[in-house]
Amino acid sequence: MDALATPFRLPLIAILRGITPDETSDHVRALVEEGFDAVEVPTNSPDWQQSVAIAAREFGVDARIGAGTVLTLPHVDALVDAGGSLAVTPNTNPAVIRHAVERDLLVAAGCATASEAFAALDAGAQLLKLFPASIHGPAMVRALRSVLPPVPLFAVGGVTADTLPGYLSAGCAGAGIGGELYKPGQSVDATRTHARAFRQAWLDHAA
Repeated sequence: MDALATPFRLPLIAILRGITPDETSDHVRALVEEGFDAVEVPTNSPDWQQSVAIAAREFGVDARIGAGTVLTLPHVDALVDAGGSLAVTPNTNPAVIRHAVERDLLVAAGCATASEAFAALDAGAQLLKLFPASIHGPAMVRALRSVLPPVPLFAVGGVTADTLPGYLSAGCAGAGIGGELYKPGQSVDATRTHARAFRQAWLDHAA
């Protein structure tokens, strides 16, 4: 696999932490219209399974919908039951990763060290997620990239439109965008504006 090849047209995973089911459709629609095709609803969001189910039903053809902060085997099963296809973890738990892969989910596994990264790959993770990226910075990306096989690595945690290019230049295939993209209760217009800024940052770097 090409280290920069991902299953996404726009390799930016939208993290909608705290979103509620009644908000989900409008915000995900705005993201999809702005070119995002990967969306996660963290499991510590209100009624997250319902939000995943709504997003998967309405936008599953246009985007890969999933859950973040996937920590347990029951989280994996609930995600599959909701119709999701993407599991994002903040940590390296081989049992959870293996179970998610067995359930035919695309797994972006969280890691903070080379040991965790290789453990995640051994468990079957197809993508890696450096978390929290803002603590480690692009230097950590370069260090990991020097030893990792050609697997897509995403920077997640504190990534802004201004810092995104640095991670991409260091060897990341993309990023997960959380609080800089969506905060609970914000307007759909705000989500759209933030999404547009991140998409433009990606396009400017790729040009």
